[in-house]
Amino acid sequence: MKRRAFITLLGGAAAAWPLTVRAQQAAMPVVGILAVAAPEANAIRLRAFREGLGTAGYVEGQNVKIEYRWAEAHTGRLPELAAGLVRDRVTVLVAAGGIASAVAAKAATREIPIVFATGADPVEVGLVASLNRPGGNVTGVTSLNQEVAPKRLELMHELLPSVTSMALLVNPAVPAIAEPVSRSSQAAAQALGLKLHIVHASNDHDFDAVFERLIQLRVGALVICPDTLFTFHSEQLAKLTVRHEMPAIYEFREFAAAGGLMSYGSSEPENYRLVGAYAGRVLKGDKPADLPVQQSTKVELFLNLKTAKALGITVPLPLSGRADEVIE
Repeated sequence: MKRRAFITLLGGAAAAWPLTVRAQQAAMPVVGILAVAAPEANAIRLRAFREGLGTAGYVEGQNVKIEYRWAEAHTGRLPELAAGLVRDRVTVLVAAGGIASAVAAKAATREIPIVFATGADPVEVGLVASLNRPGGNVTGVTSLNQEVAPKRLELMHELLPSVTSMALLVNPAVPAIAEPVSRSSQAAAQALGLKLHIVHASNDHDFDAVFERLIQLRVGALVICPDTLFTFHSEQLAKLTVRHEMPAIYEFREFAAAGGLMSYGSSEPENYRLVGAYAGRVLKGDKPADLPVQQSTKVELFLNLKTAKALGITVPLPLSGRADEVIE
């Protein structure tokens, strides 16, 4: 081969190489994650989600790209953020911010596959046609947090049998969760012989007024309804319960770890591993319409013994023995 022809061939190959790399990068599937909370509040969930993706053979940065959109607790931004992911033509859209993000994702597209994580009934709120046959472009994972709401009341009653008046904190802006939890908790309270007051908070600015109301009502304990607003501000709520010496229970460990008395609810790592695994199956070609909605069945109980001692509460041995972790 002549020197000039060799140089021309080499130059053409060099020019073509970046194009090949760019084509490979462009072909990499993209998962869009739509979340209510901030990145630091989602660290445990995202780690579990990546583990789930890994079961399908996908590793972020190697053979899949992940685009993150954070609403920073402002659920009103979710439709705009979902629309942005749709415009970017993500391969699969993961609604990782509860019912609000799932509804926003579904409203944004009927074509891009959606995998959600929610504690609400996805059939009741119109996300899917049925659990076994979702239909359309949406499927996902539901937790037991709504179903076990009465159990939180029962646990608090077991811990504080002399308390006859308790309160349930709900977010009225999310009636799909607030209303059924209020109904089931009221029924459980009646069965236990308790007076249950329903108090409302639609944003974190309402929290101080909530605790002033609890003092006025003279309740002896607080049960917090599962909601993304309360999850995002779980540490703030825990500190308020400590400041006001209010025994309280929420769904996730972060609440108990930050000083809240107890937490009882679905395992977040399990939930998001399942979501990640489903997203991986969709990336491999499975259709959401053919993937039944899964239900995460693992629940966890966490007790903060330090807080119990500070409140002068003696934790019964049978209750502490059932705890997945006793925080001291």
